[in-house]
Amino acid sequence: MKKVKIIGVPEHFNLPWHLAIEEGAFEQRGIDLQWEDIPEGTGKMCQMLAEGESDLAIILTEGIVKSITEGNPVKIIQEYIASPLLWGVHVGFKSNFKKLSDLKGARAAISRYGSGSHLMAYVQARNEGWDPDVLRFEVINNLDGAVLSLTEGSADYFMWEHFTTKPLVDKGIFRRLGDCPTPWPCFMLVATHKFLEQSPNLIDHVKEIIDLYTSEFKSIPSIDRTLANRYGQKLEDIQEWLSKTAWSQKQLSPNTLENVLETLLKLKLIDNKLPVESYLALD
Repeated sequence: MKKVKIIGVPEHFNLPWHLAIEEGAFEQRGIDLQWEDIPEGTGKMCQMLAEGESDLAIILTEGIVKSITEGNPVKIIQEYIASPLLWGVHVGFKSNFKKLSDLKGARAAISRYGSGSHLMAYVQARNEGWDPDVLRFEVINNLDGAVLSLTEGSADYFMWEHFTTKPLVDKGIFRRLGDCPTPWPCFMLVATHKFLEQSPNLIDHVKEIIDLYTSEFKSIPSIDRTLANRYGQKLEDIQEWLSKTAWSQKQLSPNTLENVLETLLKLKLIDNKLPVESYLALD
């Protein structure tokens, strides 16, 4: 058995991995795939990959592209989710903010610098016509930290995946002022350079298995009920999310990568661009 470590967020997007592990699909190929949930998100996962604490990750596109540009020895193996991520823009239920434009100059709660909640605050600022240079941040680590921060008022708003935070909106903990979709496919499967060099055949096996599971995922009988039960979601919310979400079995296109890089450059989140082969594992 070859041990392979993989990390990702504890969200409904990643259920195909858990089903494949639970059904022994990786074991049949001689792979002991060890999944670890990282509730802190992309910033924490970038750090773990850089420090060799994982071989693979399911990670946000903009976060890993920025991290690779800054020297993280990682490459994108392929798209995992081809559709955009819908980032809800949330405030505390009792806050005085009523609309997105009220948030100009307010403090954004972020899981950590380099995370999706950090980078998408810049995309949101651009969409609203704000000067991104005046954005202010409060590091809150994870969703529980965001609840505390927005409730106590140490931060003013928080961007996180729309459906993951929907139960908090339903409970009257958050109010959602709007949504900000990513202008690109949202999640990538990535691997460290070391793992790519040492285990290219393992990568091929992992891709074959997960591609099979994701291509058939939506046709699994009662998958909407399974997702709702496992992730504490209302059935109608999961059904809406499924209708908006597309899994991928192909590599990220260079044109899409260029769009991500150009956006990060315009927002002054990176200082330069590397060659395409620095980001993508090409056959």
